[in-house]
This record gives sequence, structure tokens and C-alpha cells, in this order.
Amino acid sequence: MKREEDSTKRSNKRISESKMGKDNKYKRVNGSTKSEKSTYSTNKNVRREKEVTKKVYKSQRREVVEDVEQEEILQLEGRNSVLEALSSGRTIDKIIFKKNEVEGTLKIIRGKALDRGIVVQETAKRNLDEMAKTHNHQGVIAICPAQDYAEVDEILDYAKEKGEDPFILILDGITDTYNLGAIIRSADITGVHGIIIPKRRAAGLTGIVGKVSAGAIEYVKVAKVVNISRTIEELKEKGVWVGSTELDGEVMYKSNLTGPLALVIGSEGDGISKLVKEKCDFSLSIPMYGNVDSLNASVATGVVLYEALRQRKFK
Repeated sequence: MKREEDSTKRSNKRISESKMGKDNKYKRVNGSTKSEKSTYSTNKNVRREKEVTKKVYKSQRREVVEDVEQEEILQLEGRNSVLEALSSGRTIDKIIFKKNEVEGTLKIIRGKALDRGIVVQETAKRNLDEMAKTHNHQGVIAICPAQDYAEVDEILDYAKEKGEDPFILILDGITDTYNLGAIIRSADITGVHGIIIPKRRAAGLTGIVGKVSAGAIEYVKVAKVVNISRTIEELKEKGVWVGSTELDGEVMYKSNLTGPLALVIGSEGDGISKLVKEKCDFSLSIPMYGNVDSLNASVATGVVLYEALRQRKFK
């Protein structure tokens, strides 16, 4: 009888120790002696939420800084610096504010930026901290181009000063900086008076573009506009004929590329947008006889520009 009682006690002890062992693995941080499974579950969820938050912040920072890190730009930091740049008329591509804290001077900066059509963006403070080159960004950073932009009227005035009909290149959606640099180089060589590019979804003037252009960026006027379609309408009102480059357009050797002229070049992937195409007066194409029916954007631009040069200078 006693032997059976001892056996039962040992069995109950093993079961108890076994349960304690399972509970012990739920003991967690800060010297806590709690063994409840809920404590373990809660801490595990907190860690998971922190990991997700880190990933979100990294993703947000990539969206804000990705193009900034890979290209040479001028970065202005602090409220006074950015406000002064706005007041002086300096070209600014984008102004980034600390999220949910646009008030006081920052509110004034935001208002001036929107009035000038400058891209405005908000991001978390930690992202601004990582972007900042100084330790006092004061909740705002402005991204400026390495090279300043011209106005469309400056391009027209430049042609007038030279006693020539305006010869303008319009780029619709060229996002590759190397393509833009090569196009600027071809534009300078063929006598283009200026290039017009959109503010959004397009490559801008950077150190990389300047290098690829082999210095031509210093001589070719580049204007950055909010709306390409509206700009085309304004050019047409001033007597400029606008032609688009398309696969089904008239062969460029048969097209009249003399007189006041603006040529629209689209991206390799999407070509010219439908709205822009509708605003053009005519379309032209490059004849192709191989198995591939497309050219690199910068190469296609060079081919068309040289045909225009031939017609305009070698009559």
C-alpha cells in the first residue's frame, strides 16, 4: 500500500515538474517571474510589430531618398535656408517636410512651394534625420538640381537673338539620366535652342547628366514645365509647329522640318502619351529595315535631329 502511495506521489511530482518546465520557457525580459503564456505571446507580438515598423520606415525612406542618393544634387536644410531659396527664385525640384508637423514657418514654406508648382512630400522624422547632411534640418529639406533651369520664353528669346527660327526639343517621359545626357549632347551639336522636360516622372539635370553630356549641359537651355500638353499649346500660339515621333508617322525624309519647330520624343517603353500626341500638328517616323523595330531613345533623337539639321542648314 505504501509502495503504491509513493509511486503515485512520484508520478504527480513528475507531472508537476513537467508543467513547470513548459511554463518556464514563457518567462521573459526585465527579470519578470511571470509564467503566463499571455506574457510570452504579448512580447512576441511587440517584437513582430517593431520589425514590421522598421521595414515600413525603410521602405518610406527608399521612396524619398532613392533618387537623391544615386545622383549629384544640391540639398538645402533648415527653415531659413529653404525659405530664402524660395524667395530668391532658385530652382527647387522637391521639398520634404517632417510628417504631420507642417506649421508656423513650415506652413509658409509649403504655401510658397505649392504656389510655384514645386513637388511637396512628407516623411517620418527618422527618414529626414538619415537624409540630412547637417544635424539641424528643422523639419524641412529642399532638393535642388545640380544645374539651374531656364524658362520656355528664354529658349524662344535665344533663337530670336541668333536670328533663327526656334528649334526646340520636347522630351515626354525620358527617365534615364544617361539617355538625357546623350540627348543634350546631340541637341547642342545639331543647333537646338532648348529642351523642354516635365517636372514629374522624368530625369532632371544632375551631375550624372552633365557628365554624360560631355559639357553640353552648360550650353543647352533646359526648361522644366508642369504640363507638357499646355506648353505645346502655348508654343503653337506663338507660331511654332509641333511634331511627334511615332512608328506609324510619315517618313521623316518626307516631313517638313524647317521653320519654327518643336519635336516631341517619347520614352522607349511607353512612347509619347496620348494627350501629348493629340496636341501635336503632325507625326514623323524613322525608316527601319532590320528585324528590330525600335531604337534607343537618345539614338532615335540624334537621327531625327540630324535630318532636321540637314533640312534647315543644307537646303
